Amino acid sequence: MNRSKYFNYIEEKINLLSLRIERRAKINLLELNISSETFFADLLNMLLNYQLINLNTIKQNVEGIDLVDHESKVIAQVSSTCTKQKVENSLAKKIFEDYKGYRYKFIPISKSAENLRKQSFHNPHGALFSPEDDIVDTISILNIVLNMSIDKQKQVFDFIKKELGSEVDIVKIDSNLAIILNILAAENLSSEIESPEINTFEIDKKIDLNELNSAKDIIDEYKIYYHKLDEKYSEFDKQGANKSLSVFRIFKSQYTKLQSSCKTSHDLFFSIIDAIIGIIMNSKNYKEIPYEELEMCVHILAVDAFIRCKIFKNPEGYNHVVTR
Repeated sequence: MNRSKYFNYIEEKINLLSLRIERRAKINLLELNISSETFFADLLNMLLNYQLINLNTIKQNVEGIDLVDHESKVIAQVSSTCTKQKVENSLAKKIFEDYKGYRYKFIPISKSAENLRKQSFHNPHGALFSPEDDIVDTISILNIVLNMSIDKQKQVFDFIKKELGSEVDIVKIDSNLAIILNILAAENLSSEIESPEINTFEIDKKIDLNELNSAKDIIDEYKIYYHKLDEKYSEFDKQGANKSLSVFRIFKSQYTKLQSSCKTSHDLFFSIIDAIIGIIMNSKNYKEIPYEELEMCVHILAVDAFIRCKIFKNPEGYNHVVTR
């Protein structure tokens, strides 16, 4: 299910960030703490509909608070330390006099705050602060994500992937494509699907025809792998396995299956990608590879299927050329 895929990825990346912050703080490496202030501001804005900004963009080294949302009247501190003393030291700062009526959020990013929420705190400036509700640790954040709608989860997933995702090692893509092609080719399809010609054509015309301009950047990025993938298909087909046909049929099958449930071509294109990723991850033959590498390989396959007219409409009146 996509929901579990999104959550598992988000959970892995946030927990890894939390662990790295904790361990690096022990050897006084704090650059992740600084960049995490803006990261958690953006994340909480998505999760709680805040408009938090990093105070360092306005005034450097403000003691006691890191983030502010003037519209919702929220101030927040992001900390790798999760102790009663840390919270009370912040609440004692004179800066709170400038934020009367603002609610204070304490965001420990390296440890669970379960026990901290049960304590009472000295609050000399009368800041609005309820430990049970206003101490937001990574477990609290993940619990919010777990119970979000799938559309909101996808937004958070995309954000986390952009911020915390690993750079893909291009050298690995070649072998990963072979693994994934083998998995897809082994799929047992219950229905026969006609195998259309493999054609070359003006890709931009097809993008315009199918109103897929939102996916143009992805198509342009991955179309360069067309010839590399063609080599892979040729290698497999020389063995008599006809794996290229099997892969094409799976893409065509998902395209046909999802057409009626997707309102736009954009939704259909990315739903096909999600479905193929699901097929691969649920295969008995799947040996786990980093998600970023898996996703890139499926993007390459999807763009290739698009170019070869296996999915989406072909421009009318174009002279088709059989490549093999």
